[in-house]
Amino acid sequence: MVSAINTSASGAAAFQKKISVIANNVANVNTDQFKKSRVNFQEGTDGGVQTETKKVNTTGHPRKEIEKGEMVEKESSNVDLAEEITESIPAHRGYEANLKMMKVHDEMLKNLINIMG
Repeated sequence: MVSAINTSASGAAAFQKKISVIANNVANVNTDQFKKSRVNFQEGTDGGVQTETKKVNTTGHPRKEIEKGEMVEKESSNVDLAEEITESIPAHRGYEANLKMMKVHDEMLKNLINIMG
């Protein structure tokens, strides 16, 4: 029974990592040449969830800016706010689902102890 809690805890930690990476992407939406990151989930050896974070090396939108009287071409970040918001919704729901699973497991153990005691 303990493995169910461990699996849910690793799932919640994985979704928390995903939410943190999305928040970092959003915070750097206006940082020139910033490259967004994505978190991929993998099955862990113990049945839990492992994460892998990778940079997405696509180019940002080119833009021209006047700097010291000269026209300079710069690259903006490759973060798309609409995409980040879309990515955050299932991440929040996944985190909530794993927390709910831990609460249900805790209630089940309490009921088992009450029946036995």
